Amino acid sequence: MAPPDKSPALPDLLAASLLDRHARAAARRAVWEPLWRECYEHALPQHAGFDPGAADGARRGDRLYDATAADAVDQLAASLLAQLTPPWSRWMGLTPGPVLADDLATRLAPLLLEASETFHVQIERSNFAVEAHQAFLDVVTGGTGCLLVEEAVPGAPSALRFTAVPLSDLVLEEGEEGRLDHLYRRQRLSLAELAARVPVDRIPDGVKRDGAADPTRRFALVESVMAEGTAWRWRLVLAEGDGPVTLADGHFADMPFIAFRWLKAPGETYGRSPVMKALPDIKTANKVVELVLKNASIAVTGIWQADDDGVLNPGAIRLVPGTIIPKAVGSAGLTPLASPGRFDVSQLVLDDLRARIRHALLADRLAPVDGPRMTATEVLARGAEMARILGATFGRLQSELLVPLVRRSLSILRRRGLVPDFAADGRQVMIRILSPLARAQAQRDAEATLRWLESVSALGADALSVVDLPACARFLADAAGVPPVLIRPLPTARPMEAVDG
Repeated sequence: MAPPDKSPALPDLLAASLLDRHARAAARRAVWEPLWRECYEHALPQHAGFDPGAADGARRGDRLYDATAADAVDQLAASLLAQLTPPWSRWMGLTPGPVLADDLATRLAPLLLEASETFHVQIERSNFAVEAHQAFLDVVTGGTGCLLVEEAVPGAPSALRFTAVPLSDLVLEEGEEGRLDHLYRRQRLSLAELAARVPVDRIPDGVKRDGAADPTRRFALVESVMAEGTAWRWRLVLAEGDGPVTLADGHFADMPFIAFRWLKAPGETYGRSPVMKALPDIKTANKVVELVLKNASIAVTGIWQADDDGVLNPGAIRLVPGTIIPKAVGSAGLTPLASPGRFDVSQLVLDDLRARIRHALLADRLAPVDGPRMTATEVLARGAEMARILGATFGRLQSELLVPLVRRSLSILRRRGLVPDFAADGRQVMIRILSPLARAQAQRDAEATLRWLESVSALGADALSVVDLPACARFLADAAGVPPVLIRPLPTARPMEAVDG
């Protein structure tokens, strides 16, 4: 990732200090790795992030016998994509901020509408849907996800390029305000990949020599992004061989790495996931299914006993159709051994375990898959219940993912000249999240307003005269996400005329 501006190489002392700080943060992170490994083994078994020795596509999950958690994780990640950033849908809008005068806000509204349309066009042309879904899989399984937002090369279909950074590559530090102010990314790049990111003259001669001798060799790097005032300082440090050496250094106006968490406990940096909450039930269900399969194999083949009569050879017996087993005259031969009991108790607990797993991973919050068709009222009621239970989680995803994502993307589009030069700081220009989940509360407010209008209308014309109908219409339009350009501007007040005498 080439920075927007480069400065001369930093002294090696600063690079060594950065690696020391990274090592201390990685030591604090190490206590999470056993828990993450268990979560990925049971819920996302094909993920190789915490198994560096395994190649991509290698067989994993051989000890996994129950796929309830893996299926629920896929459904929850897909639901997050559809509820927060639905593809081919307008899930973000820009509106004038509160500090702007009415006439200036009226003139600015069409420009902001055009800028939001440009944003969505660039998002739809990019690889956002693919990479965002992978980041949602990480946040559902490990509790923390990360999405890298970069400027694409000139000539690409979109000006934006997204990369889902695996949790196994991230080392995070939390700032004073609870933000993830310092992020490290551990990488191993070949010489060709390194030359595509930094100028060739900044690469040490030893790295060039070793990389030329073995093109498949990869060199350990640490990428750091740290808050520095109102900007973000970016550094790329070589961590082996001729290192520590700073290969690149620059600044960003907005954080390029968008790290976000599912649930945060006090005093913790990394997030907690719904898979962590359901992990005891997931492991128990997996063990129960394993015992059921073992019991089934015994039930199919059986356990047999035989008299040692000198004729029957138990080691040569094969229980296949048509087999003739010799026995001595008068002996019992081969007889089945009765099982001491049956394993029917497994079915009593397995259904309950699977139901709790699906409930913890939100697979059954809206409606059971095999249930009857719901009415529109029931859909709204269950959607409101889901928003109430998960309000804190979705609020965190909006503040840690959606708003920083929009700001970083708009910064790239401004540099390309695709959108006007404005600051989406919440004062001059506000970012409005228009995803289906964010619309749930607005729809409930609109329904309450409509019911109130119906009640007032039933009281007669005198009661209806106290209602500001244009203001109600504007409120309902705002709740429904109607573009401001479609709403007639407020009339400007005329100055009071002077009265003679």
